[in-house]
Amino acid sequence: MSTASKEMTPREIVAALDQNIVGQADAKRAVAVAVRNRWRRKQLPEELQNEIAPKNILMMGPTGVGKTEIARRLAKLTGAPFLKLEATKYTEVGYYGRDVESMVRELVETSIAMVRERERKNVEKDATARVEERLLDLLVPRPVSYEMASEEEDATDHYERTRERFRGMLRGGELEQRKVELTIEQKSGPMMIGGMGLEQMDVDLQGMFEKILPKNSTRREMTITEARKVLLEQESESLLDKEAISQAAIELAENLGIIFLDEIDKIIATDGKGADVSRQGVQRDLLPIVEGTTVQTKHGYVSTDHVLFIAAGAFHKTSPSELMPELQGRFPIRVELNDLTKEDFVRILTEPNASLTMQYQSLLETEGLKITFTDDALEELASFAFHVNQTTQNIGARRLYTIMERLLEELSFDASDRKEKKVTIDADYVRERLTKVSQDEDLSRFIL
Repeated sequence: MSTASKEMTPREIVAALDQNIVGQADAKRAVAVAVRNRWRRKQLPEELQNEIAPKNILMMGPTGVGKTEIARRLAKLTGAPFLKLEATKYTEVGYYGRDVESMVRELVETSIAMVRERERKNVEKDATARVEERLLDLLVPRPVSYEMASEEEDATDHYERTRERFRGMLRGGELEQRKVELTIEQKSGPMMIGGMGLEQMDVDLQGMFEKILPKNSTRREMTITEARKVLLEQESESLLDKEAISQAAIELAENLGIIFLDEIDKIIATDGKGADVSRQGVQRDLLPIVEGTTVQTKHGYVSTDHVLFIAAGAFHKTSPSELMPELQGRFPIRVELNDLTKEDFVRILTEPNASLTMQYQSLLETEGLKITFTDDALEELASFAFHVNQTTQNIGARRLYTIMERLLEELSFDASDRKEKKVTIDADYVRERLTKVSQDEDLSRFIL
């Protein structure tokens, strides 16, 4: 199996990101070039490929301006396994306990899931054919052999004719509510040793225990529709080559994997005491992973030499220069994301493929309620979002979610009972529902 990567140019990547994320052109260009460089590297001779390290990226900017969304959308565009995690979760190692290498194991699990899904589609046709045969075995059990040869031949002919008749009915959807009895194997839940789940360990002890321990199976009566789903799962599983999937997943994670390290500014030591010792320790533990090392997982050894790391932080009270010099050096590309302006909020409400206004319109339309937003309403919403961010805490575009919920709370509650099924939301409607809350700082702090 080969790694699946969509070969997009930087310009195409930026254009695709523009469809869902407003502004932040510098950050988009940086990630687009970093991803294209991976494709360029694969075109080179193998000995040169090994020498070229990924150009990891450090994003600086307040919350809610698009840092995580850029990385997540990028992974989706390129078909890359993507893992988002907070750097702060590793400051509690020894007390709560997650070692830094676990991020690589989680990335591989994400990659395994992606490859499995791809391979399931490849075996779907064969699995569906097998399911049909198994359903027919349940509907028309094979006859017990007769002693007399002629009687046995008649019984076999009769059985085959009956089976074909049922096959036609099955394909025609006439038997979907017919009940059959099916044996289902129940998997045991993940076992725990000393507070750690076996599925998180380097060695596949969970798999070993599953082979040793007796399997639980139960017989259940269900409709053909329900049985088809269960049997498709069983047959697809039996057709998958687990070794090949693990190998392909490791290759995918090593060459295309993206790890997004959020809140990296929170692991900067400030006074060298207490929790700061732990923060400094996390930086030291991160260093070999980001520099490139080999991590043992239950699926095999995984090299992080060519995994792309994107780190992000607000850096309100600190700066990237306060990170360990060695760690700083592993993030050569620095991009600063800008605070969102009122104009940005207007664009966020209208431009993306699944804009916030479109989402609410679609949700309420399921109740037959059609809402439309006037241009001045969008301007007013953007003004409120910008104002509340400035006067309370700046949470970026997330502020629009709380404001929209407040604005449409009454409509959402009454939608199914309203006689009037068309509502136009204009600037007056927005002011009427948001002015009082936004002017009271205490109210806006807790409600908006």
